[in-house]
Amino acid sequence: MIDPVTLAVLKGRLEQIADEMDATLFRSAFNPIIAEAHDASHGLYHAETGETLVQGKSGLPIFVGAMSFAVKAVIEKAAKDGDLADGDVYIFNDPYDGGTHLSDFRLVRPLYRDGKVFCYLASVGHWHDVGGNVPGNYNPVATESFQEGMLIPPVKLFRKGELRQDIVDIMQANSRLPGSLYGDLNGQINALELGEKRLNALLDEYTDLTVSEALTELRNRAAKLMAANISDLPDGTYSAEDYLDNDGIIDEPLKIALDLTIKGDQMILDFTRSSDACAGPVNIALSTAVASIYVATKHLFTEVPANAGVLEPIEVIIPKTSLLNVRAPKPVGGYTETILRIIDVIFCALADVAPGRVNGCAYGTINALSLAGHRKDGSRWVMFSFFGGGHGGHPEGDGLNHGNAPISTATIPPAEILESAYPVMFNQWALRPDSGGPGRNRGGLGAIYEIELLEESSDVFLFGERGKYAPPGVVGGQPAAKNKFTYQQDDGDHVPPMVSKMVGIKLKKGQSVHLETPGGGGYGPPKERDPEAVSRDFALGFVSRESALNDYGVALDAGGGVDVVETSVYRKETQS
Repeated sequence: MIDPVTLAVLKGRLEQIADEMDATLFRSAFNPIIAEAHDASHGLYHAETGETLVQGKSGLPIFVGAMSFAVKAVIEKAAKDGDLADGDVYIFNDPYDGGTHLSDFRLVRPLYRDGKVFCYLASVGHWHDVGGNVPGNYNPVATESFQEGMLIPPVKLFRKGELRQDIVDIMQANSRLPGSLYGDLNGQINALELGEKRLNALLDEYTDLTVSEALTELRNRAAKLMAANISDLPDGTYSAEDYLDNDGIIDEPLKIALDLTIKGDQMILDFTRSSDACAGPVNIALSTAVASIYVATKHLFTEVPANAGVLEPIEVIIPKTSLLNVRAPKPVGGYTETILRIIDVIFCALADVAPGRVNGCAYGTINALSLAGHRKDGSRWVMFSFFGGGHGGHPEGDGLNHGNAPISTATIPPAEILESAYPVMFNQWALRPDSGGPGRNRGGLGAIYEIELLEESSDVFLFGERGKYAPPGVVGGQPAAKNKFTYQQDDGDHVPPMVSKMVGIKLKKGQSVHLETPGGGGYGPPKERDPEAVSRDFALGFVSRESALNDYGVALDAGGGVDVVETSVYRKETQS
């Protein structure tokens, strides 16, 4: 039995290895989505099952959850071929076999000790452009994955330490930005090499047996702690449902429905009532659905260590006909929007029985926006980015203003970086007043972005959500503001027919796109909010005078202070 002190030291050392792999890629990647936004992740995985052993704290947790399926796919591929060797590195982006969508490329490397695989090291990063119909690859009107980019099955990028340049050549030939692809690829290779070096040093210091015992104990503790947390909840079935605006092809809502059952120390998540697979690219593979459940569970039970033990007491039911469990060639490019809705319904289902753990729903869309064209010298440019919004109010306070989606710890690429890299100018980048859901603890604010084109022309593509269905509040909190997108044309401003998704927008020099992102849902009844907090929100420009009165029941005097008498009268009248 490993002693507690050694276990704590090894836990920290192992996490540091994954963190250092993250940092290596972030500092060497060519594209801002990895270098600035940190849309990547690294981890250590079990040699036989592919289960998550250790994850980095700086990358995307959703990747770590999905990567266990990816490593398992490599293990099965290697067993079938019978030629796994020290120095091999597999590469692939198959979204149906442990992937997410085609932009996310995975590198998996076995770490050998004394002729046996001790574990696998894995790296995943969002590449800037991997072909397909739309620059940046978020194609909201794709009806099959072939329209979203190149698909690479698990193949050896390195064979016994030797790079297979033909694989690199094929991938570069299928990208609009081959230089960016090459830089990101080498950043991931370097991260894996560093991880192998650091892990070998740790194993030499503590022995393979001791580290193996520590990894097993950490997994067992996560499983036991998760089971204990579940057992604290009352038995019963709790249901919630939410909707996606549409699939980009047919303008009809898609339901994400959950029936969550607590039975002792076990939890069953049944998504059977969700919509069937759709024509457009908001489908997801089973591995992606399970990864989003992993992330949601970690949000709820923050004290549980992050490894495969988290999911041991949890059963997931998703029919094969569901949009949450599709196979090739169903399009999956907009997976981010769907997994955010899975997290939302899990929060909402548990809101009444675990109010001290849940948050109001976050803004619920990454608003994947792509502007692309050619510079005066004929060179190609592609600006792909995602944008922030408000997080939900929570038991301890207000939601975060202008944060990133809760599937990640990524950051929003700064305006200065985007303006320096692409021919665009941000005329506005500001918090959006009255966008946070009213509540005892207010939802965080969304943002307003206005992006002007500086080149002669460009194509614009938007893949968003929450244009029709606002982020819900919980425990009596109210919904946040919905997503809004407009674009300029010669005859004025236009709105996409499907509200949150569109391809083929043509911009001329001097024209702009305008994006107003949702806030987060509120937590608790708005009329229970401290009037002084409402006054402070008004002074900061977070809420309007009208919202202060109508949503919170707080009357403000001419200077913005609380009119105590009028507030007391109004709250009594509106509560009766």
